[in-house]
Amino acid sequence: MNRGIRGLIGAATTLTLAATLTAGALGGGTTAAADQSREYLVFYADGARDRAARVIGANGGTVLSGDTRLGYLVADGPGARFVEGLAGSDAVEGVSSDRRIGTATAYSSGTAPGSGSGAATSGGAAPVAFPSADALGQAGTPAGAVATAPEPLADRQWDMRLIGATPRGSYATAPGRKEVLVGVIDTGIDGRHPDIAPNFNRALSRNFVTDRPKDPNGKILDGPCEVASCKDPADRDDDGHGTHVASTIASPVNGVGIAGVAPKVSLVNLRAGQDSGLFFLKPSIEALTYAADNGIDVVNMSFYVDPWLFNCKANPGDSKAEQLEQRGIVTGMQRALDYARKRGVTLISAIGNGSTDLGRPDKDTSSPDYPKDAERTRKVDNSCLNVPAESKGVISVSSVGPTTRKAYYSDYGLEQTDLSAPGGDEFDGGRTYDHTKGILAAAPKDALQAKGQIGADGTPKDDSVVRECVNGTCAYYQYLVGTSMAAPHATGVAAILISRFGKKAKDGVTMAPGDVQRLLYATATEKACPSQGAYTYKIDVLEDQTHRCEGSKARNGFYGRGIVNAAAAATTTR
Repeated sequence: MNRGIRGLIGAATTLTLAATLTAGALGGGTTAAADQSREYLVFYADGARDRAARVIGANGGTVLSGDTRLGYLVADGPGARFVEGLAGSDAVEGVSSDRRIGTATAYSSGTAPGSGSGAATSGGAAPVAFPSADALGQAGTPAGAVATAPEPLADRQWDMRLIGATPRGSYATAPGRKEVLVGVIDTGIDGRHPDIAPNFNRALSRNFVTDRPKDPNGKILDGPCEVASCKDPADRDDDGHGTHVASTIASPVNGVGIAGVAPKVSLVNLRAGQDSGLFFLKPSIEALTYAADNGIDVVNMSFYVDPWLFNCKANPGDSKAEQLEQRGIVTGMQRALDYARKRGVTLISAIGNGSTDLGRPDKDTSSPDYPKDAERTRKVDNSCLNVPAESKGVISVSSVGPTTRKAYYSDYGLEQTDLSAPGGDEFDGGRTYDHTKGILAAAPKDALQAKGQIGADGTPKDDSVVRECVNGTCAYYQYLVGTSMAAPHATGVAAILISRFGKKAKDGVTMAPGDVQRLLYATATEKACPSQGAYTYKIDVLEDQTHRCEGSKARNGFYGRGIVNAAAAATTTR
């Protein structure tokens, strides 16, 4: 996850899955803000819509609209006191302020301690040799397959070689089908990028957010709007995270840059993240319901929703309003996820970048994280959920580096980890930083310029950025790491399976999510826990940390059912 995953870099380099709702959450930050009227999503109990509406009115609120699909009312109410008034009613299951809730910030490996300032280009040094699908126990090119030429930057894609997404692997027999629709719920997709455009479905793409230049306290949030309406076109990504995710899933084999896991499937932008990388609950659930109602086959969710890293329904250290907000996030997202899954959408999420055993969390120091500086230390336990990674019906993906060890930043847990995939680990195989151990994928030129990562003449200014030119057309790519980068590998493999086994439908193809999940698990390459049951990470810029792995080779807390394998998915007979 990137602003789905935010990279925190200082004396210690730690990647954290970022996402934020509102803070003081429901209270808003300042005392004045707490008394201001604002909009809330009020999730009502089954059959209790009318009672919930009466409770809203009794507490000084006004019902503005509602959604019977997910069972909520949109209400205008007078601040935190309004929310506390709703907390005592059994007609109300949760309340969430209609404000930003998530951050998806992929970690830019080029800004890590020890990274150089030189720009990498396609003429740079060749990367180290990494394990191939054969090393994971998979066959090479199937009999009769026609290999295609590798893309210009394919030698930098250790991740694709690791899972067998290569000309002699899955590309040869199962590159995907255009009819398969992959939704990317993120910060947007740059549909104009040369290595995205051929597979970008502009007609179905939607932007569910409006840019907000400043937060309620007047601090810069998204910055100046790029268009007069402050609602960006559906082919724009001012952050870059969503474009990177989309590229990993389905950059085409077109002689430009790289290829994704499923290079012939269609990409649909379902933007729910702000330019700043934050997410609102309402756009997130709107993106899911849109996916369900418009034939999307699989969605990638490399973010977490919340002002809270962990959502606790009844944490004694939280106020009644905060408890109700957290219940609103858990309830609202679960309803949206259930709605989508019942309508044929396979749900895949990054697990998170907090280096945490999600089965044994004990404290949360980063919540609520909006507005700024509202965080406090909270005691949490296993009843508290990271959403959507720990939501029901979601396939959660941990991250591995080039040697297939679990990445140092990746969350884990026997109950929580379903699969693993390449997400990058700049310290894998040693103590020192190496940006080429990250994941290379497409990056929007505008976003790189805004962040100062390329110069006015287009020359990259740090070694996380690669410029590659073919026949006078130049495109940009970037090395990033995170479980945000792992999840799209799994999403791409899911798209391969749907392409192969999906049934014809009026809007393309369809395949039951349960069947997709079963085949993802069956084709994954099993990987056992470290021999001692634990692994100690020794990295120059971090204190040594030990992560304990539980479970068998068939299913464990580091790798779930195994590392996703595109080559196996391309050849399995079910």
